[in-house]
Amino acid sequence: MTTAPLADRLDGLLFFPVTAFAPDGSVDLDTFRAHVRAGVEAGAAAVFACCGTGEFHALTPEEFRACVAAAVEETAGRVPVVAGTGYGTALAIRYARLAEEAGADGLLAMPPYLVVPDQAGLLRHYTELAAATRLDVIVYQRDNAVLTPATAVALARTEGVVGLKDGLGDLDLMQRIVSAVRAEGLDLLYFNGLPTAELTGPAYRALGVRLYSSAVFCFAPDLALAFHRALATGDEPTVRRLIDGFYRPLVELRSQGRGYAVSLVKAAVRMGGLDVGPVRPPLSEPAPAHLDALARLLDDGRALLKETGA
Repeated sequence: MTTAPLADRLDGLLFFPVTAFAPDGSVDLDTFRAHVRAGVEAGAAAVFACCGTGEFHALTPEEFRACVAAAVEETAGRVPVVAGTGYGTALAIRYARLAEEAGADGLLAMPPYLVVPDQAGLLRHYTELAAATRLDVIVYQRDNAVLTPATAVALARTEGVVGLKDGLGDLDLMQRIVSAVRAEGLDLLYFNGLPTAELTGPAYRALGVRLYSSAVFCFAPDLALAFHRALATGDEPTVRRLIDGFYRPLVELRSQGRGYAVSLVKAAVRMGGLDVGPVRPPLSEPAPAHLDALARLLDDGRALLKETGA
């Protein structure tokens, strides 16, 4: 693990690998390693292991630690490894410490399980998590973990909390959070964490939110990197063509089934030739018709790349 601060190392396209499962249902570490290795070689700027796309909710603590350790070994310090953590405070701290033991560089703190806490409870949860580990913490805002600007300012003052990933999609709230933190002379890294973040990339970029997680990078790094380059360089015609011809239809397909933000991604990785296995319950596999639509959409996306020269 490098001694450079995590915040200084997160710059570029962020890779959230799926977790591979063998036919008997166990974690397939060899295939997971291959998936991580391919992502780093394709140009990922960081690996976020065992997070939402990686089915954190379905992993035992032992499987979690093994996967994080495998990601750390495969990246070999070339890019940072951020591990998921979640559930209640005690379990979140347990997973955080397992990630630290495995050599991770940071944590993505997903929403607490089941309960709907108030702002004081959320602040206490993330503060205790940050105090329990030497790893830097990125707070994932979504579902039952939605922050007010005042709570975001308090978190920005909390030692060990370095970032906020937004999976809510409320741009008005994000603007107020960014403004409130900035007005206090504080810094946070901000991430667009919506399921297909490219679709809202231009809108978030206007708020100063340039980092985003790319599920598409898991199965089509060529498309993901082309879009990232176009967005970063202000190539608006290419951004629009990829949104209109690939990303918007992908989001519409994703909306056809519950859990498709994970299961559709995993199916697409398999289509690319790496057998990462199915999703674990309670998620289900995509319908055959949706898999056919996904295959056609990938063909359309790559045809767009050729047309645009992106």
